[in-house]
Amino acid sequence: MLKQRVITALVLLALLLLALFAASAWPFALLTLALIGAAGWEWGRLNGLADLAAVTIGAVVTALCLGAMRAGWLVAPPDVLWWLATLVWVLGGTWAIGAGPAGWSRHSAAWRQTVGVLALVLAWLALSHARVIGINFLLSVLCLVWMADISAYFGGRALGRRKLAPTISPGKSWEGVWSGMVGVLVLAFAWVGLIDPSVGVDSRSLFGLLFGQLGTPLGVLALLFLAAMSVVGDLVESLVKRSAGAKDSSGLLPGHGGVLDRVDALLPVFPLALALSSLRGLA
Repeated sequence: MLKQRVITALVLLALLLLALFAASAWPFALLTLALIGAAGWEWGRLNGLADLAAVTIGAVVTALCLGAMRAGWLVAPPDVLWWLATLVWVLGGTWAIGAGPAGWSRHSAAWRQTVGVLALVLAWLALSHARVIGINFLLSVLCLVWMADISAYFGGRALGRRKLAPTISPGKSWEGVWSGMVGVLVLAFAWVGLIDPSVGVDSRSLFGLLFGQLGTPLGVLALLFLAAMSVVGDLVESLVKRSAGAKDSSGLLPGHGGVLDRVDALLPVFPLALALSSLRGLA
């Protein structure tokens, strides 16, 4: 299992690095489109569709993403999309976690499929647009999510006492959430101090943008909000899997489960990061 996990991780990393550092944003957009289409298939299966029917959900996600690309939204998307995603994730995500797996399963299959398609399309568009903004910006958002997850894991193991959502993810604790937030702030100040001023950086990082446009106090609050929303993304995917009685979203990534298992925390964070980045003149 470990060997399989390492091989899968190395192959994915090689593909992502080649696409990320390509001369244009298109290779990255197309690679992530393939992944998000697969995530659409996984979402369909987790929400009651058979394999062939679930392919339709993946195809709808892919078609909508291609339509957004054709409309020029990869380069200049309407900011209202990010605020729509913010509304969906903050209100819908909070409600879903409060209702738990049982509450999720009471909704119609059509409603659940629609929510998933919307979340996946907006996440792909935000991820692809982040690459258009610049590699430094894209990496800063990715590292925010990874730092929140890693810090939460180790902080939760060392300090975890109070369960966060025992019916959804018994291993998560409030202490882990606080640890993740502290890790994100440490990363943010280090990035702004060490990486953003470096020669050759192609864009400002998310951290630099938020501190520059909102000021440090509001920038800190924005980053804490994004760290919290990464947890929401993780918990929502966990409750969908629990509702379906599944351990992993699929077996597409040997040793890692499915695509949704790897990108769940990214789904809310990228569109919400772009929503916050669109604010101006508050510093």
